[in-house]
Amino acid sequence: MYYEFFGLTQAPFRITPNTDFFFGGGNRGPILEALIYAVSNGEGIIKVSGEVGSGKTMLCNMLMERLQENVEIVYLANPSVSPDEILHAIAFELQLGIERQATRLEVMQAFQEHLLKRHAEGKRVVVFVEESQGMPIATLEEIRLLSNLETRNDKLLQIVLFGQPELDDNLRQPNIRQLRERITHSFGLAPLTVNEVREYLMFRLRAAGYRGPDLFSGKIVNMIARASGGLTRRINLIADKALLAAFSENTHTVKPRHIEAALRDSEFSHVAVGGAPALRWTWLLAALGGVALGAAGYAWIAGRAEVGPAQQPVKPAVLPAPAAPAPPASAENPPVPAPVPPPPANAAVPQTPDSSVPPTPQTKAEAETQPAASPEVGKNATRDLLQERLDATTVWLAQQSNTAWTLQALSSDSDDDLRNYLRILSKSVDINSIFVYRRLGNADRKPTLSVLYGSYGSKAAAEKMLPGLPAQLKSNRPWPRSIDSIRAEL
Repeated sequence: MYYEFFGLTQAPFRITPNTDFFFGGGNRGPILEALIYAVSNGEGIIKVSGEVGSGKTMLCNMLMERLQENVEIVYLANPSVSPDEILHAIAFELQLGIERQATRLEVMQAFQEHLLKRHAEGKRVVVFVEESQGMPIATLEEIRLLSNLETRNDKLLQIVLFGQPELDDNLRQPNIRQLRERITHSFGLAPLTVNEVREYLMFRLRAAGYRGPDLFSGKIVNMIARASGGLTRRINLIADKALLAAFSENTHTVKPRHIEAALRDSEFSHVAVGGAPALRWTWLLAALGGVALGAAGYAWIAGRAEVGPAQQPVKPAVLPAPAAPAPPASAENPPVPAPVPPPPANAAVPQTPDSSVPPTPQTKAEAETQPAASPEVGKNATRDLLQERLDATTVWLAQQSNTAWTLQALSSDSDDDLRNYLRILSKSVDINSIFVYRRLGNADRKPTLSVLYGSYGSKAAAEKMLPGLPAQLKSNRPWPRSIDSIRAEL
């Protein structure tokens, strides 16, 4: 619904486990590599635990996709069955042709013959058990007995258990300790941190085709992280509904009220994780009609929730509008974090050559030599930088041949967003290699600004540069563009 509005090619925040959207951050990538190693080396029983919505099914799908062709996979999505039924379920998945009325001994014999045959062919058989926390204790014991099937040197069957934290509780029971001792690898999927939530949101957007600046500011990321508890399924639900709310207001800026609307429409909004209680207070105040009071209350609570090290705000790629300039600092009026009223007229101030001229924060000469100027000065410098790159691009394009290529980093229909992006980019990238051109829109679309990087003699040369790009550029997944195609747009 909102995909075209945000320049997306597909839904970025579906909760179905599409492996094209697998996020390797939050230790998911290393866990996947460790699982591949463990399965490939016949390590017996492996356990992966994590809270509901932490990405266990996605990890399971990625593991099945990445395993070699010599691995035969048995996938059990509903293990809440008796010990006899689990044997029949595995036999059915392996297509052993066992009759429903076959005894346990007959099933075990056919199963072992199949495993020996696969071992002779140089193949492995792996059983993936989803939601294994719901497996009865007796069935878990049957799983242990299956893991005993082995030759002198190798296990004939490997088992990977995926479950919620209740699985760990089940394995602590004394009558199941033999299974616990046979678990060779145990992995836990922890909730994402605030920094990882930001990376996750941008990764999903880029994977869905988004090429603009960050849609989620640091403040918004903090809200999502607190409300979701760092669980990927909840992050997806909140982000999806927040983008829909922003689309309904015809804005490309996700704001706190969009997050609050998403939470009101979510079943888990009452769960107290991280800073979620603060969000509930915001919702109650807004429901009572205290708009001003609600905004003040949220600002106070959000500030308190961000004190801990795990809740430090992430520096956004697109910064919010600068605040009003702070009063001048002096010995009598030291700088403080929050804005303060100006000093009284009779307060002592530093003397200037001309006492008739009121004191200013800094002279013009100081403004030219000090980079940390007032917010308004910084904003003007950024605006000049954008115009500078537009002018430089006009000259640059006139010098390029039609067979030349460049890399397009992103596009945006907001001049302010792009000014902020260029200001951040100039700190880590040679700004003379950055070019910007404005493409006029039609009746249905706004004009857009596109950011380009570098000049290359061929498409192959441009593609060769992609792996070595600075992180600020690489995060936007740039792609090659021919100069001819850019001129056609102009």
